[in-house]
Order: sequence, then structure tokens, then C-alpha cells
Amino acid sequence: MKLSHFIYEYPRELIAKYPSEPRDQARLMVLDRKAHTIEHRTFHEVVDYFDEGDVLVVNDTKVFPARLYGNKEKTGARIEVFLLRELNPESRLWDVIVDPARKIRIGNKLYFENGLIAEVIDNTTSRGRTIRFAFEGSNQELYTKIDEIGQTPLPPYIKREVEEADRDRYQTMFALNRGAVAAPTAGLHFTPDLVGRFKEKGVQVVPITLHVGLGTFRPVEVEDLTKHRMDSENYRISKTTAEAVNGALLSPTNTVTAVGTTVVRAIETSLSAANTLKGSRGWTDKFIYPPYEFVITERLITNFHMPKSTLLMLVAAFAGYDFLFEAYEEAMKHDYSLFSFGDAMLIL
Repeated sequence: MKLSHFIYEYPRELIAKYPSEPRDQARLMVLDRKAHTIEHRTFHEVVDYFDEGDVLVVNDTKVFPARLYGNKEKTGARIEVFLLRELNPESRLWDVIVDPARKIRIGNKLYFENGLIAEVIDNTTSRGRTIRFAFEGSNQELYTKIDEIGQTPLPPYIKREVEEADRDRYQTMFALNRGAVAAPTAGLHFTPDLVGRFKEKGVQVVPITLHVGLGTFRPVEVEDLTKHRMDSENYRISKTTAEAVNGALLSPTNTVTAVGTTVVRAIETSLSAANTLKGSRGWTDKFIYPPYEFVITERLITNFHMPKSTLLMLVAAFAGYDFLFEAYEEAMKHDYSLFSFGDAMLIL
């Protein structure tokens, strides 16, 4: 398939600027691939589609306030520094994107308002740099310093000012392991009450970790999808999670449901020789687009995604291209909220 197959028009007013309150009151579109039917529900009803012994896989990555503002030494020029990922905790090295990039060169020092200082030590891309924080405290103390001055990295299509409350809004209830610059947004719809209902029903809710990078917002820019390269993202899957998933896979009645495209990419990366899930950690740059044969993922909870995005392509591979775009037309007709803070779909 080509990039041009993943372009569609949508009303800008349908882009959600805030999540539903409560979270599980978002709308839910249910796609049944076998019956080729579409239902309209509310997200708190999603538990109705699960049975005892089913497995729900969530991403427990935690978003940190990755957008910092500081000043360049000598000139005092205002600089934005977007922290992408920590390269080496011991040496305080980070990959970042800087703006305006033309003013930032190797050797420059950047000063932040709470006394934090960083030095540019390498160029990685036209806007990318590697910086080293000059900080003598522990890693946790450095994270605290970053949190003091950092802003929540809301997606660029959410056209409003970042608010202090976004630190909680743009975080799932599963958030545990710090390292993401974007939320695994399918998980935003879950509440403690809803997860409690899953567990009461005997559904296993198990975590993986995939630290979502800025590449999740980057549209594909080549018509030939085979030439697109994903940014690598760090993931971890525990042996306990793998055992739970494999138990459901081997069952004739139970199912494995991935909560979000990040979970899909992790579990479809970490395969054993017997095509079961294995506990592992590492980096994945897996790019899923039609056609693709899914090995672990049997059902999917996801949001509505931007045109030309790798997320849209993954969901099209799972739902079926024609059926997915039929569902998107239905969503527009019924004014579903779109994208990160928007409504959800369950694909059976």
C-alpha cells in the first residue's frame, strides 16, 4: 500500500482538546471483523466484551515533562529543548531536539531557570543534539529538577496552552515507568473502577513497558511505505506478562487484547521461535502496515488516528483497510472525538 491510501479529511472541531471526565465516559465504537458490524457504545461498557481468563495488555510507561525552555550562554537567546530520551544516566547524556537549531552548536551551554545547566556535545540531525547535564546529584534529583521546569509535551495538533493539570490528564492510570514523551493514549480511557470490574470478572490485566518517542507524531513522508523508517523505542516485557499472554493464546476460548498500538508493536516484536510471546527487553523499530500477519494480538483497543500516521497504518493492518475507513466515515458522521484525548474503538 502507498502513503496516499492513508489520507482522509476530518473536521478540525472534532479534535479533542481535553479527555472525557470521567475517563471511561468516552464513546466506544466496536468493530466486529468477522460479522462486519459496527456498534456505538460508551467506554465503560467495554468490559462486556471480555470473559474470565481473557488477558488485557496495557502499557505502563510514564510521560515526563519533556519540553524545557532555557537561555543560551552569552547571548541569552531563548531556546526550546525537547528531551527525547536519556542515553546514559551515569553521564547525564540525553538526545534532544532544539529550536531554533541554527543557534545551537557543539560546546554551547544552556541555562535553565532553576539553576540547571546543560552543554551541547554533539549534533545528531539538523535539529537533533546530544546534551550533557552538569549535575552532581542523583538521577532522581535530576528528574526532579527537570520536572520543576518542564512542560507536558502535548501533541502539536492540540491547539491550546499547556496547563498544569495536563501533567495528570496526559497520563494513564497505569503510568509507572518514567520514560515516554507521549502517552499511550488508548490507556487514557481506563479508570480504577473500570479496571476493578475487569478483575472481578476474572480478566487478567498485565503490563508491558514501551517508552513512546516523538516519532509517534511524525507523519510518513514517503509514498513507498517500505522506505519509511520508524524511530527506535525502548521496551520491556516481563516473564510474568509473557506467561499470562501465552496461556490465553493456547486457550481455545480466551483472547489477548492489546491496549494501544504501542502494546501491539512491543508484543509483535518479542516473539519466541514457537511464535509465542517471550519476556525480553530491548529496542523496537517495528513498522506495521497492511498486509501484516499478527502473531500475538487477537483484539485491539485504540483511538482514532491522524492521517498519514504509522498508528493509522497499524490499525488498518489489524482491522482491514476497507473496514477501518468505513468505520472512520461512521465516526465523522456521528461526531466522534478524535486523536489523543478523543474517543476509542474496540476491534474484535
